Amino acid sequence: MTDKPIITLENVKKVYDDETVLHDINFELEKGKFYTLLGPSGCGKTTILRLIAGFADATEGVIKINGETVNDIPANRRKVNTVFQDYALFPWQTVLGNITFGLLHNGWEKPQAEQKAHELIDLVNLQGFENAYPHTLSGGMKQRVAIARALAYNPEVLLMDEPFGALDIKTRIQMQDLLLELWNKFSSTILFVTHDIREAVYLGDDIYFMKYAPSRIVEHIKVDLPFHRNQDTRRLSRYNELIYEVEDAMFKIAAL
Repeated sequence: MTDKPIITLENVKKVYDDETVLHDINFELEKGKFYTLLGPSGCGKTTILRLIAGFADATEGVIKINGETVNDIPANRRKVNTVFQDYALFPWQTVLGNITFGLLHNGWEKPQAEQKAHELIDLVNLQGFENAYPHTLSGGMKQRVAIARALAYNPEVLLMDEPFGALDIKTRIQMQDLLLELWNKFSSTILFVTHDIREAVYLGDDIYFMKYAPSRIVEHIKVDLPFHRNQDTRRLSRYNELIYEVEDAMFKIAAL
């Protein structure tokens, strides 16, 4: 365990228009681990990501990154990046342009930015599509571009908001495996939002559970699967046991 968590939320509350969206959120994320945040749609999972990223402000409570309170620090000064379900690519930019866009606007010289982008394009297996525009790409390819763009900044924390939710099952499994490969290479801390139990178990070191009324974290399960996961992991009896354990936990939470 590290000396201090990379992300800390202390008594965090979020209110929109007199409605409490999040209530008394407390958790810590250790550096380099993969966390999944599981819960039904609309329970506040995305709001937690927005607060950590700096896209929204907490009504109450403290958010820390590497021990530093960041409540008043803008999003562009936090070493955090976010991948969304809808890709959020610039339609007027090519694959290469999407990945280099932020680097160029943050002072990188064009040759260095393009070299970094080409390295990432190779890592996400998009060789030959450097000059393609988003509308010509499949959903899985678009998400590869979004992930490469996020990793270009070497973020300490990667926030992922149901990034594979719109993909077909085959592509989704392929993207899960690619993400684990990239995580092992870059060692970023990942907080991955999903409502898919199998995905949460396959990817996460730890699973946090959320529920409604008011939205809060009510359960935490550690995933005791092998560190390097692959297709064989899905055939393990322990993998399926964990799925049943998580399902049972979800039913109990829903009854609270």
